[in-house]
Amino acid sequence: MPSGEDGAATTGTPRAAPRVAIVGRPNVGKSTLFNRLVGRRRAIVDDTPGVTRDIRESPAQLGDLTFTLLDTAGWETKGGETLEARMRRFTERAVDSADVVLFLIDARAGIVPLDESFASWLRRRASKVIVIANKCEGRAGQQGLAEAHGLGLGAPVPFSAEHGEGLSDLHDALIRHIAAAPEDEDEGAETAEGPGEDEDAAKRPLLLAIVGRPNVGKSTLLNRLIGEERVLTGPEAGITRDAIRVDWQWRGRPVRLVDTAGMRRRSRIEEKLEAASVADTLDTIRLADVVVIVLDAANMAEKQDLAVAGWVIEEGRALVIAVNKTDLLADDQAAASRAWRKLADRLEASFAQVKDVPIVGFSALNGRGVERLMPKVFETFDIWNKRVPTPRLNRWLREMEILHPPPLAKGRRIRLRFMTQIKIRPPTFVLSVSQPEGLGDDYLRYLTNRLRDDFGLPGVPIRLTMRKPSNPYAGRRRKT
Repeated sequence: MPSGEDGAATTGTPRAAPRVAIVGRPNVGKSTLFNRLVGRRRAIVDDTPGVTRDIRESPAQLGDLTFTLLDTAGWETKGGETLEARMRRFTERAVDSADVVLFLIDARAGIVPLDESFASWLRRRASKVIVIANKCEGRAGQQGLAEAHGLGLGAPVPFSAEHGEGLSDLHDALIRHIAAAPEDEDEGAETAEGPGEDEDAAKRPLLLAIVGRPNVGKSTLLNRLIGEERVLTGPEAGITRDAIRVDWQWRGRPVRLVDTAGMRRRSRIEEKLEAASVADTLDTIRLADVVVIVLDAANMAEKQDLAVAGWVIEEGRALVIAVNKTDLLADDQAAASRAWRKLADRLEASFAQVKDVPIVGFSALNGRGVERLMPKVFETFDIWNKRVPTPRLNRWLREMEILHPPPLAKGRRIRLRFMTQIKIRPPTFVLSVSQPEGLGDDYLRYLTNRLRDDFGLPGVPIRLTMRKPSNPYAGRRRKT
């Protein structure tokens, strides 16, 4: 897939960091080891074989060793264009790009023919392989550990990814292939905070989450944006299970794309694994700057699409609606017009508090129209970060008070005393009111809509809260 002019893909962390790939047959504990070395739960772990399907990357550290860690799908021998065969090709690509390969076996189960087949392939393909005999806690894995010597890949490292046993042995094996980080580098990292901290935060990548129902083209869109096949795609629904992060640059601006699992209605989620995938997606939404909700042009704005959009707005994230497969509407202009109108009407009716949500149509498969997405993402991101100066805000408030006076409460006119913006991301305002309980939701809605129109804040959530000014004379003793 050719890379477009708008952005060059730079996946993963900088190439200067050594790359360590974890490989093995399904269900030997690869994702558990990944989480252990990364230091947090980044990969979904389940007893079901074949949970991991894409290549997941993350910075990792083991003592004085720092590297980029790659979690891969379980090794399968199937060929052709089956899902397992496509997963295997991704694993092969990870091995080819790695500086060191960690080959996991299940010591309790012992060496099986699939382990031997994979070991034979690794001997021809990779020069630096460390065999890790996982699940060696207690004495249950001693026989499998002994059998691992016969794989012809060197002495195995006894390990327990679940309990963290054997980390020092793994460190000793890795340090033969990876240089330790210089001490001055660590010191610099510790003293990096200070005057430039805010400046560094401003330069961090924009976190862009791609969400939607299963099989609407989220992974295809990510691959199209970065210009390479970075995540697994196919006709099967629900291929993506983990949230996969890919670092990228668009016109010189850093972006961290996150491909997420498809989200079905809660009533249809029965398996524990799917529930974990959806929880991972919801966590991604909470941390995102901008969320792109991908819809299928053949069936726009289903109830589930609106539910996902509602979660995004509730979390205060910036929102862009992306309609994929618009090439399917090209043959019937009347039907296309009705579909777009229906989408706009449903968005307006469902989210009156967030007007003019940007909508971009394209075909991720052939790339037509995809170039319009990222400009709209950054435009929405800039609005989401907008700050209105306090003097200008209060001049505006005086005008609103004249144009549309607040209602009476307890026989007295409510006074709008002061307004200020207390935060961005999303724009959040506090209004000082003489009688907050009497102002009413209708007047607050009026002020919010005027804020959006007068200060150019379309398509992003706006938070407006009230408070009563403190009485400067409260607590003073009256003179007699």
